[in-house]
Amino acid sequence: MDQENELIELAGSVDSIIYKNEENGYTVLRLVDANGELITVVGCFPYASAGESMIISGTWTTHSIHGKQFKAEYAQRMLPSSAPAIYDYLAGGAVRGIGPATALLLVNRFGDKTLDVLENAPEKIAQIKGISPQKASQLSETFRRQSGMRRLMEYICSFNLRPILAIRLYRYYGDSAIAILRENPYLLAASHIGGSFSEADDMALEMGIELNSENRIAAAVIFELEYNAGSGHCFIPREKLADITGQLIGVEPDRIDTVIETMITDGRIIFEQIAGCRACYLPKLYEAERFTAERIAEMAKEKYALRMDFSALIAGIEKQQGISYAPLQRDTLQMALQNQLVVITGGPGTGKTTSIRAILAMFEKLGLKTLLTAPTGRAAKRMTELTGCEAATVHRLLGAKLAEDEESVVFGKNAGDLLDCDAVILDECSMVDISLMSALLEAMPADARLVLVGDADQLPSVGPGDVFSAIIRSEAVPVVRLTEIFRQNKTSRIVRNAHMINRGEHPDLSENAGDFFRLKRFQAASTVETITELCATRLPQRMKIPSADIQVLSPTRKGELGTVNLNKHLQEALNPPAKEKKEKLFGNAVFREGDRVMQIRNNYDIMWRNEANTAAGNGIYNGDIGVIRQIDPEQETMTVDFDGRIAVYTFDLLLELEHAWAMTVHKSQGSEYRAVILALCAASQMLMSRDILYTAVTRAKELLILVGDDQIAYQMIDNVRQSRRYNALRLRIRKLSGLQG
Repeated sequence: MDQENELIELAGSVDSIIYKNEENGYTVLRLVDANGELITVVGCFPYASAGESMIISGTWTTHSIHGKQFKAEYAQRMLPSSAPAIYDYLAGGAVRGIGPATALLLVNRFGDKTLDVLENAPEKIAQIKGISPQKASQLSETFRRQSGMRRLMEYICSFNLRPILAIRLYRYYGDSAIAILRENPYLLAASHIGGSFSEADDMALEMGIELNSENRIAAAVIFELEYNAGSGHCFIPREKLADITGQLIGVEPDRIDTVIETMITDGRIIFEQIAGCRACYLPKLYEAERFTAERIAEMAKEKYALRMDFSALIAGIEKQQGISYAPLQRDTLQMALQNQLVVITGGPGTGKTTSIRAILAMFEKLGLKTLLTAPTGRAAKRMTELTGCEAATVHRLLGAKLAEDEESVVFGKNAGDLLDCDAVILDECSMVDISLMSALLEAMPADARLVLVGDADQLPSVGPGDVFSAIIRSEAVPVVRLTEIFRQNKTSRIVRNAHMINRGEHPDLSENAGDFFRLKRFQAASTVETITELCATRLPQRMKIPSADIQVLSPTRKGELGTVNLNKHLQEALNPPAKEKKEKLFGNAVFREGDRVMQIRNNYDIMWRNEANTAAGNGIYNGDIGVIRQIDPEQETMTVDFDGRIAVYTFDLLLELEHAWAMTVHKSQGSEYRAVILALCAASQMLMSRDILYTAVTRAKELLILVGDDQIAYQMIDNVRQSRRYNALRLRIRKLSGLQG
């Protein structure tokens, strides 16, 4: 090794923290060495605090702005042992809830034993005047947790992995995380942890696992099945599975196929020959698809004789609702009356909501207890507003929560504890994946009716399967296709253009009138500027649409017109920094009181309450939108208001939130906004598709503005993306229904 690259060792104590990034552990600190010299050190020091001791190995560097620095490669860290150093450590905010005053009380009482008492004897802390037993227990728990988290982060960092993974690992496995990782490093790549397979594989190889080992290959096979489930596939053909796994880990497909055979034998994979395809399933997806097909086929066969005067029944509902139903809507009601299962599909303005209200009223007249549900919080809220009856998300309806293994999801409502209902109406059904549909069907009484409502031309579910489309295409289920645009919607250019887009026609984008506008921009910078102006001033001032009612959409997260960059500009314009607004830097994001944020993964455990504190529950779900009401730096918490559900996030949970003035079209599914601004931007071919544009346009209720180049919109219309999803739901339903092919 060259002399200039040899690692140098420094020892000292931390004087102060200049900067820290809690997402990746990167820290800039001042270290006092044995000679009393103050040294600037940069490196990965998760949870570093003033007062702790360090022995650091690294090299000297010169920063162009900050000058001479010591860049750490490795660090051995020791908590302070002397009373003065312990005071500095605690007074500097190392432990949430302990400030200078409490630190002084603790150190005066326990001296150099303070940290030992804090970790192991909270009852002694409670003997100090002014500290209650509850507060003492809370401080001790916080210190133990942070100590465990720090040990885990240091272990993670020793493999050059992202410290953010330690946050998720510790939340799920606590102090057992290191032992569990040593036993199975591939746990890092599990969906609830969020590491990449390459990160887990690098760790495993460094720990000594063989390149060709069965455990490594099996982990890679499971990873590929789970990864592709996230892309919508319920199964992967066996040859393709061996091939893509081989590409991932550099092992011959024949060796992988041998391991796949073993995994099929021991039940880790389910194998089935489907229409000439050798399908490999994860067991949970196989069971979900099989069960869903069985229930759908059974329900589709169930017919009810018409034992009443249908015309009189409809006349009564029409009088009650002050409406006269069109012939197709009357047919819809009759089908819902005579069938246990019915599907209603149609584009915007075709009367899906009117049909839901009518069926609900009819079921009420029949004395049927009906539950209303939708996949997202926004869709459920809109369903409530449009029907006047309470609707819940499917997750909340079924009582979703994490299982004891803290990896999988279980539902409180299931075959052993059925929903109390005679009928269920499920809206926005195109968003429902195979696992959620299976769970809903399992929790329904065998004789309960089911009405599935949605737009089959919208994007399919993010999760595995193409459930709504497969049920319709099975031709085994009664389907109503609403095609007529009703009179009150015929003047809407949003509705007209959406139907043109869906048919593959190019609307006249130069006709800026009514509720549909296009602002032509050719440069990304001017597009961002225009979108920001529209949200901040032009729409609020000229059209009296407040910023809170405007949603910016983009096909992509990346690039100048992606949601990440748009959110930074929109935050600056709509919620700029102010003295009275507290902030929290987390990773590359600054969370600020007043920010609009979105939950980006299902969290079944987080507690919420309503503002009046008269109701409470568990669970904030992927896609839920809220506003940051309060940030408490001392308690390290952030309070978010999700449409009246108030949830408190500890700072380690902030990785589950992102800003939401701009969101991807995928994330907007199931929601409707007063005004939508769509950034027309070039993206990957997968995202430049007709169904993306159609879904974006149909999110707008009163106003839609396209900002960008017309040609991008036309390219999207012309790109009919036929991304095949590997699933066999349609075939299974047809086979169980006695239909061919």
